[in-house]
Amino acid sequence: MPSPNPKPKSISPPPFPSKAHRMSYRIGRGEQGVLTFEPYKSSILPLWRFKTAAMARGSSKQIYERFETYDADDDFVGMDMCRKFLQMGMTRAKRYANHAGGRKYDKVTGEELEKSDTHPGASEKLEASLIFRDVWEKARKHEGYIDKKARFMAEQKEWDKEEKAKAKANGEEEKGLSADIIMAGKPDFWDSY
Repeated sequence: MPSPNPKPKSISPPPFPSKAHRMSYRIGRGEQGVLTFEPYKSSILPLWRFKTAAMARGSSKQIYERFETYDADDDFVGMDMCRKFLQMGMTRAKRYANHAGGRKYDKVTGEELEKSDTHPGASEKLEASLIFRDVWEKARKHEGYIDKKARFMAEQKEWDKEEKAKAKANGEEEKGLSADIIMAGKPDFWDSY
């Protein structure tokens, strides 16, 4: 008889082509980088929906399950990308709750448009935002996430320090190349993403 709660199947993307690619990930502020860091973006984006409260509930559940699987795989980058998608679900749904059509700024003037809470769908979008917020808070406070974040940041700090020292020893910074570019690997590295 199968276990009632089997361990989630591993869904981690293929191994990074290099440690340099993994170390190039930046936690950033808020949702920063959520739509740029592959292969995670393409893996998590199809799960992200916030049109209705029911869709937000299902979406946030799937993303959190993915978060837990990344935790089991000891994959902080995957966990943080899931956290960013949960946060983005919260903020995007809230924008649609506050502004009819989700447009926050006037196309012509660039000025912020007046908030509205009476437009059709506003209450449903607010509920969707709150659903994502609850799951996002759960992810941020997750013990495995907190531990892995600290380990990743320490590893990344050491990596950055070593790469800058290598670049300096090779005289690459003196030639006008930044250590950040050197750390990312060969220029054609990103072409595969």
